Amino acid sequence: MPPDRPLRRDAERNRRRLVECAADLMSRKGLDVSYDAIAREAEMGVGTVYRRFPDRQDLLDAVFGDHVDTVCALAEEAAREEDPWRGIVGFFERQLELEAANPALGRAVRGEDGSPAVVRRAHERMTPVVRDLLARAVAAGEVPPGVTPVDLVAVHRMVGSVLDASRASAPELWRRALAVALAGLRHADLPGPAPTDDVVETLFGRAPTTPGGTP
Repeated sequence: MPPDRPLRRDAERNRRRLVECAADLMSRKGLDVSYDAIAREAEMGVGTVYRRFPDRQDLLDAVFGDHVDTVCALAEEAAREEDPWRGIVGFFERQLELEAANPALGRAVRGEDGSPAVVRRAHERMTPVVRDLLARAVAAGEVPPGVTPVDLVAVHRMVGSVLDASRASAPELWRRALAVALAGLRHADLPGPAPTDDVVETLFGRAPTTPGGTP
């Protein structure tokens, strides 16, 4: 039995190495990077990659799990900010800075590509935190009462689209787009009824959990 322990440690080191190399390649070349490329980067046989991650979704979960946890931690840190509006602005800025540095992460957390399971888990963790932060901002008169967490998701999606489109030609343009979007959110006379929570599913290209209702 004892001789097996080093093998298990080696296997875990190999797995971490594969995840690190996959994350690096995906951040530079996109989520469709091949197993062959990952194996070369990790200096392992491609068979090892397939043994560790026979389902590509498992690899994506492993790659983005830690990154998404970081984004969740940013939301929780923002919620501790004494000024709730400053917390909202800071959360957007820091999250989008991460996405600017890692294009694959941006597409994943915006639900455009990557791991649905990881993204859903992140939303479930962040939604109550962001909801409380937004409620504080409304109570302080810093945000109109009609603003909902769905509106914040819409801001993220809109600014993320600008970030992706201008990444090569104007990599800082997203900051101006964020300032414009947040100014509108803070001061606009919002038309129409407030969106229900299930609209988030639609924004991320998924069918609502319950028709016309809250998931």
